[in-house]
Amino acid sequence: MSHIVFALFLAAAATAFALLEIQIEGAAGWAAGLPTWRRENRWTRLLLGGRPLTGYHLYCHIFVLAVVHLPFGLGLVPWTVRGEARAVAFLMLFWILEDFLWFVLNPRYGVRGFRKERAAWHASAWWWIMPREYWIFLPVSVALYVWSY
Repeated sequence: MSHIVFALFLAAAATAFALLEIQIEGAAGWAAGLPTWRRENRWTRLLLGGRPLTGYHLYCHIFVLAVVHLPFGLGLVPWTVRGEARAVAFLMLFWILEDFLWFVLNPRYGVRGFRKERAAWHASAWWWIMPREYWIFLPVSVALYVWSY
């Protein structure tokens, strides 16, 4: 039952955040149309798949990181290495699913818009049918989740 609850919370959170981001970004992915700062150098290109670091994305990631760790911070559950592994697995899966849902739920893209030619900000790190980060973080997050039990 706990796996189902995990999956449902993951899907609900990722869907809600994807819909929020669609409202904020519209068709301009990776905050292209937002008044936010951008930093681009060889580290950001390497770590972010050729994309610049934006203030918008940095603060979104910090916020979600804090929310994922809220049960520890509020003392609802004790912090453990396995608990942290599950939180990190949730975080990785959240961002993968949220990113995919951004395309699927975005009326300007849809599931057919999830391809290298339409996702310019993913193009330099696109491997076969999805971005490089999906290929790397999907197996890592599944392994962390399985290990956390």
